[in-house]
Amino acid sequence: MQIPVKSILLLLRPYQWLKNLFVFSPLFFCGQLAQWNSLYLAAIVFIAYSLMASSIYCFNDIRDIEADRVHPEKCSRPLASGTVSVTTAYFMMLALFFLAIAVMYFFLGTAKWKVIGITGIYYLLNIAYCIKLKHIAIVDIFIISTGFVLRVFAGGCAAGIYISHWIILMTFLLALFLTFAKRRDDVVIYAKTDIKVRLNINRYSLEFINQAISIIASVTIVCYLMYTVSAEVIAYFQTSYLYVTSIFVIAGIIRYMQLTIVDVKSGSPTKVLLKDKFIQLCVIAWIITFFVIIYF
Repeated sequence: MQIPVKSILLLLRPYQWLKNLFVFSPLFFCGQLAQWNSLYLAAIVFIAYSLMASSIYCFNDIRDIEADRVHPEKCSRPLASGTVSVTTAYFMMLALFFLAIAVMYFFLGTAKWKVIGITGIYYLLNIAYCIKLKHIAIVDIFIISTGFVLRVFAGGCAAGIYISHWIILMTFLLALFLTFAKRRDDVVIYAKTDIKVRLNINRYSLEFINQAISIIASVTIVCYLMYTVSAEVIAYFQTSYLYVTSIFVIAGIIRYMQLTIVDVKSGSPTKVLLKDKFIQLCVIAWIITFFVIIYF
């Protein structure tokens, strides 16, 4: 029997591993990217979270197989299209979960139990999300955003770095913004086709989503500006020029709002980041500017 390697890769969604780069954010914001030991530990967490995420995607697709079959885009997913069996998906789910635990146990040293605990909370939260919580409006969005915060905690814990309230707030707000934008895509599909791609989609509307996106975008920008000019951050980095990086943050957020509201291309934040040149330039310019300011 031929193993459908391409279909299994699609099931694992490796392009979504990009989200797990958040585990490196504590190192970046604390000026420890040049510390090879910290970088190594964060890389181990990145690998573990990527395996965990793919395990959750397997379970999610098993749960959503019927809904995905009527979705205009998700109908091509391996389980929905029948190119991968449910039995294979369950096997991959369990194998990836235990492999992730093994990676953390054998390579994280003294911090392994703390990181395994945080990752365990992330996994259970997402399993609960797939089973029930994704069907509760607002709760579903906050669960996804919390998952990004847990990634940050795991990366910081592995490297022994203190996680400031600024990193937590900005991570949560940015994730909230992206998730609301993604949910808007489902509302648009429902309005056009009358197909409920989510059971709770009738608890959202375009007007509500647009207002929520605008509010969260504003709060995110203000939070970042406050971070760059806060006395503690200026004292920590010994520079008052971090505010310069806010130009790229504001430009990136406004561009994403344009893609979401005008172009209606917010179905997958990861795909937007991988395809949109303007946002890519904003991210690269922000990283380079931030790096030069705090490291030189």
